[in-house]
This record gives sequence, C-alpha cells and structure tokens, in this order.
Amino acid sequence: MTDTSPTITAPGAPGGLGQAPQPFAIREYLDALEAWVRGRRHELDQLDSAALTSGRGREISADIALSLALWKAVADRYQQMFATWDGGRVLGPERDKIAALIWGRLEAGGDLAGVRGMAVTVPEACKLSDALAAQLRTKLALSPGAGRSAARIKDLRAQCERLRDQVALEPEVGRDAIVDRLANLMARLDDVTTRAGRGADVGGLLGPLEQEAAVFERDLIVGNARRRGAREQVAAARSLLADLTTRAAALRELSRRCIATVDPAPRYAVPDLAALGPVPNTPDEIGPYLDRLNRVAQALAIADTAYSEALTEHADLLGLLDAYAAKARAIGIGDRDDLMTSERRAREVLGRRPAPMSVCRALVTAYQTWLTQFDPAAKDLS
Repeated sequence: MTDTSPTITAPGAPGGLGQAPQPFAIREYLDALEAWVRGRRHELDQLDSAALTSGRGREISADIALSLALWKAVADRYQQMFATWDGGRVLGPERDKIAALIWGRLEAGGDLAGVRGMAVTVPEACKLSDALAAQLRTKLALSPGAGRSAARIKDLRAQCERLRDQVALEPEVGRDAIVDRLANLMARLDDVTTRAGRGADVGGLLGPLEQEAAVFERDLIVGNARRRGAREQVAAARSLLADLTTRAAALRELSRRCIATVDPAPRYAVPDLAALGPVPNTPDEIGPYLDRLNRVAQALAIADTAYSEALTEHADLLGLLDAYAAKARAIGIGDRDDLMTSERRAREVLGRRPAPMSVCRALVTAYQTWLTQFDPAAKDLS
C-alpha cells in the first residue's frame, strides 16, 4: 500500500446563516476550501487504490461512495461560491448569496443525489468527509506513519515468497526444520498484517521480523552457494580420483621395475586410494576429502620422481659407457686388454638385476680412467 500525503481537515467557515462574511474572510475561506477540495480528491483516489490493492474494495465500497458523494457536493458548491465571488467584485447581495451557499443545506436529490437522508451544510459535509477519510485510513492501515509499515509488510511478503522458492531448493535431509522456520515466520507476518489492518502500530514488531527474515534469507543463499560449490568440488574430486587411480597403477609398475633394476632403490609406499572411501557429496565432507586427494597427489609425484631418477641414472651410466667405448674404438684403442676387461666388467655389473649402483658408478668411472690413460683427450668426452 502507498501512504497518503499528510491528511487535510476542513477549513473553518466564516459568518453564519444570514450573516454575510467580510470580503477578506470570503477570500481566505475560498482559498482554503479550494485546497481542501483538491487534497481530499487526491486522498480519496489513494484510498480507493489502496482498497483495490489490498483486495478490500468490496468491503469499503459504500464508505468510498459516500465520501465521493460528499466531495462532489462540496466541490460543486465551491464552484458556485467561486463564480459568485467573481474575483472579489462582491457587494452586499453577493456576500449574502455566498453565505447562503456556505450555510445552506446540501439537499438529497440535489447536491447529494443518490445519498438518502443526507441534508448537511458545506462545513458539516467537510467535517463528515474528514471523519470518513480518517475511518478509511484506519481500516486500510493508512493513517499517518502506517503507510511505511504497510510498505514494509509488502516487502516482507515479497521476501517470504523468495524464501518459499529457496526452501523448495533445499535437500530433503534437514528440510523439515527449514520449512518450520519459514512457517513460523509467515505466521508472525500474518499476525502483524492483521494487527496493521485494525489500525495498530506494528512498527515495533516489524523490526525483529525483518531482521529474522534477512538472516533466514542469507542462510538459505549461503547454504545454496555451498551446495553449488560442493557439486563442483564433487565433480573435481571424481576427476582427480580417476586420474590418481591411473597414476597409482603406473607408479606401482614403475616401482616394480625400479626395484628390479637398481640397488638401492627408493622405497615409497603407493597410497591405497580405495582406503579413502567413496567421494562424499556434502559440503562439510567434500572439502576434507579433496585435501586428502591432493596430499595423495603430492605423495605420488614425489615417489614418481624418485623412481624415475633412479632408473634414469642407470640408463645414463649405460649410455655413458657406450659413448666411452665408441670413443675408444674411434681412436683405435678399443681392443686394449685393460679397456676391454674394464668395459666387460662394467657391462656385466650394469646388466645385473638389480644392479649395484655404487659399483656401477665406480666401474664406469674406471673405464673412463683407463681411456684417459691411453688418450688424455678422451677426458673431455661429454
């Protein structure tokens, strides 16, 4: 509902029946009456709109009709007074006529056609209109200051509809408590609306209600955001779990080959991903689960690096021995007994399973030493 502008009251009428008022009094009264006519029409339009908005148009239609009839009678009589006033050119007869227009009865069938039993003067019609307007404002909770409460109630109802839509998105688990919370909130709002409809001051009740509704809506929004984030985390966890499962299988094979090839070999346990259990789908559990998966990923990376480096060193030693032997043959000394014996021994030890890496390093270095003994330039071989 929309609050009305500050309410207006009927101006005091000058003179009396048979008492012609002074020109200055007539002018002041006509100015005040013209403002009253305009203001009351605007107020009645707002009251009628508020009644239709609240769905109570039929309930107060009779009061609205009577108020409009009174307003029309006064407005028509004002036009007659204004025409008689003629910009202030009034003498005794005109002043008497204006007095008669002010204090004469607005008879039914004339100024109040259609309203039975109504025979009042202009001042009485204005006061009756004031009383009816006040009664309508009270019924519609549109008394001064209540419009703000009505607007706040309207906003609360819109907020409750948003809450209803959000509650429908909540998962089945735990929804009963949330539904009860919404029902309690709406029951309190209905009570406040009823009180406001009776004209009660509900400002003190609206503050806590607005705060609780705001907190409730925030909780629902945060909860929905957490669930949306959890869904994304669940998808990420499933993808990461599949990748880690493949990497773990590959690491087991790499570990087996490394342990069989070199000695000493790194000793890293391959994590058992099945021990982590299935991927959870709740916001509280998916975060810690992802943390565990990330720690597993780090452990796999460390183990993979260690095993790969151990195998690479073995391959590098074999490759270096091949390069040295090729150099020896290229310069025509490959058939020297010491070189041949050294190469044969190095290849034999490198070919063992597992190969003792410290001995392999020493034997390859020994071959290099013999090679440089026969050809000092060979020490520059990379």
